[in-house]
Amino acid sequence: MHSDLVASRSADQKGSRELRESSRESRNGSSPQLDAVSLAIIEQLQEDGRRPYAAIGKAVGLSEAAVRQRVQKLLDQGVMQIVAVTDPLTVGFRRQAMVGVNVEGDVESVAEALTAMPECEYVVMTAGSFDLMVEIVCEDDDHLLEVINKRIRAVPGVRSTESFVYLKLKKQTYMWGTR
Repeated sequence: MHSDLVASRSADQKGSRELRESSRESRNGSSPQLDAVSLAIIEQLQEDGRRPYAAIGKAVGLSEAAVRQRVQKLLDQGVMQIVAVTDPLTVGFRRQAMVGVNVEGDVESVAEALTAMPECEYVVMTAGSFDLMVEIVCEDDDHLLEVINKRIRAVPGVRSTESFVYLKLKKQTYMWGTR
């Protein structure tokens, strides 16, 4: 039992040191380097965001306190967020669409304007047929029309839009960060 405790403390100290080093790297402008334990913690939380730290610790070989410290560091670094994900249909948003946006001039300023709109859930700058791809979530078709026609197209620099209305969502996953 004593050797298990020593091994656990040693792993905790090693993990804390690695996390501090990756934190230093992220402050220097590079992306934080995540070790296998941090990735395993993220994977555990992706499976169940309410999983207790003690259970995560058991799965990844760290103490509850070490897991708590690592999770807080990952949150502070912006590596991950812990949020409740809803099904828009069940909370009154019956229309979703992906909107491709072509821009004249500064793409960044248009992207910033779109991120300020609460209906725009996802704004991505792209290198394809569109300068931006924007996922919007609306209450109904009238709301969708108002957002696209009166708000998105009214943003200075928006040259054109193309809408892809969702008919049925077949897959939505958040497991991509650890594969």
